[in-house]
Amino acid sequence: MITIELINQALSSVKDSGSGKSLLELGWLGKIQLNPPKVIVRLNLPNFAQNQRDRLANEIRILLEKFDDINQVQIELGNVSENKTIGQAGHGELKPLQEIEGVKNIIAVSSGKGGVGKSTVAVNLACTLAQKGFKVGLLDADIYGPNTPIMLGVTDKLPEVSGSGSDQKIRPIESYRVALVSMGFLIDQDQPVIWRGPMLNGIIRQFLYQTVWGERDFLIVDMPPGTGDAQLSLAQAVPMKGALIVTTPQKVSLQDSRRGLAMFKQMDIPILGVIENMSSFIPPDMPNRKYKLFGEGGGKQLANEYSVPLLAELPMELNVVEGANEGRPVVDQYPEGLTAHAFNHLVDLILGNKSITTN
Repeated sequence: MITIELINQALSSVKDSGSGKSLLELGWLGKIQLNPPKVIVRLNLPNFAQNQRDRLANEIRILLEKFDDINQVQIELGNVSENKTIGQAGHGELKPLQEIEGVKNIIAVSSGKGGVGKSTVAVNLACTLAQKGFKVGLLDADIYGPNTPIMLGVTDKLPEVSGSGSDQKIRPIESYRVALVSMGFLIDQDQPVIWRGPMLNGIIRQFLYQTVWGERDFLIVDMPPGTGDAQLSLAQAVPMKGALIVTTPQKVSLQDSRRGLAMFKQMDIPILGVIENMSSFIPPDMPNRKYKLFGEGGGKQLANEYSVPLLAELPMELNVVEGANEGRPVVDQYPEGLTAHAFNHLVDLILGNKSITTN
């Protein structure tokens, strides 16, 4: 006999195309009224997911009509703000976006998968902005894999923490004129972070609002790879000026980057552009030679598909790898190199975006 539990089990396969999470996880399914042979399902979608409404409703209808006890499926459409909750993903109540006092521009650096050099881009982007005289903060939101302290050479530092509870304050670590907050400061080098959504959301909000950022022209957010709880937490917390999508020319990277880009679009966060990393390998003894180790054209293809600019094609140079391992950002140590010139051009393009506040 049909039950609410069986209905929930069936509907667990209906998923949001951006995050890949089920409607049950996201809390987008409202009250289900069962009165065989009729069932009423309320679908509460946030604004950024309204473009999925017809697909989700159709999938729900098809699944429920497979039950022998059901011959009439009624789907009521609402908005997640009407029932206030965001559900079991641990994000609590849907609240208005809250600005960070003193911070003018928040920019997310994101990728669909790990290993594409996202953190390298975030660190050198922050350093390049600082070189141009801007006051810059860097928030390492990659809670499960925090690498920025290594790249900025501050793994031996500890941030000053004062107060407790909601009054606790964290003072970021300054390195290369960039103020950094990272989970890497709070855990041992080999300690895994095994957290579910609510704890993840809590530490991200603490980094955002309980850090003494001071006056900052830019806060660069090094996002974790993928489209999970951290991305949702950040997108639902602060007003972002835009997101930068990092990819490599490989098809695998490109496919995952599409998902990340689509997620930001669904959340109404502007896409500032695409950055193709590891575009070509340049041997140190043959600076005029370029080798396309991972293919070519991937970044341009992604940018064209979504009608966004391709902002940079960053080369592979040994001094980039060496600098990251030794805590020396390449744009600071080799300011005349090809990579540093590419980052300077990238920053100029970002500063020229009309959504960015530069004064």
